[in-house]
Amino acid sequence: MKTIKTFIAASLVSLSMASVSYVQAGSDELAHAIAGEHRSAENKARDQYRHPKETLEFLGFQPTMTVVEITPGGGWYTEILAPALKGTGKLIGAHYPDTGEDNYYSNSRKRLEKKLASNDVFSEVELSNFVPKKASELAPAGTADMVLTFRNLHNWGEEGVQQVFIDAFKALKPGGILGVVEHRLPEGVAANDMNRGYVSVKTTIAQAKAAGFDLAGSSEVNANPKDKASYEKGVWTLPPSLALGDKDKEKYLAIGESDRMTLKFVKSAK
Repeated sequence: MKTIKTFIAASLVSLSMASVSYVQAGSDELAHAIAGEHRSAENKARDQYRHPKETLEFLGFQPTMTVVEITPGGGWYTEILAPALKGTGKLIGAHYPDTGEDNYYSNSRKRLEKKLASNDVFSEVELSNFVPKKASELAPAGTADMVLTFRNLHNWGEEGVQQVFIDAFKALKPGGILGVVEHRLPEGVAANDMNRGYVSVKTTIAQAKAAGFDLAGSSEVNANPKDKASYEKGVWTLPPSLALGDKDKEKYLAIGESDRMTLKFVKSAK
């Protein structure tokens, strides 16, 4: 009997050590990617506001995952995700398609493709087509471990966000994770011109639940109590946009980037 108990105890210790090792591996990959020479000094300077390592760790990132990043834009997070996943996982950038037209969407896709071709660190990144406010296949159904969206919800409107969450649910495996980071509208404050770009946490949670997700947790890692969410040009008054130019620039630099919600949702494994 004593031998059995000893074996069980040893097994539990072994499993615990393996779990710690697995988490540590993901943390190490992120740290290396964040420190990488392929990232510009300008992008690294924003780490103090965007907290990429802490954010991705909270969301449960692992380097063996298949991860979808919705609208990578200039590729700020892509610079971290691509090397962290290279060789062990997969990164899919769900971005606007190039329709051949001279517009924001097509030009954004071309800029992203140019960036991905500029460095071998991006050589394994795949792209899918995301069309705002329309059903999109972010990844083949049931193949993704994680879908991420950073500061995008305000661009899509309520119907657009609802569609994105439906698309994410389809792309994820059972138990898969939807991670959301977005400018946070103060609780109880109604939307107005002064807080343009900020989004309600309650509304976001309700939209995700309507798509089938369960809220697994929230983090204050991207909180900024200095941000009062009431400015002449809305959230774009703050850095990095500084929409007012030199007007009160030092004031807004002292506030820093916006206060943000960081939410983790899970697709039920049932």
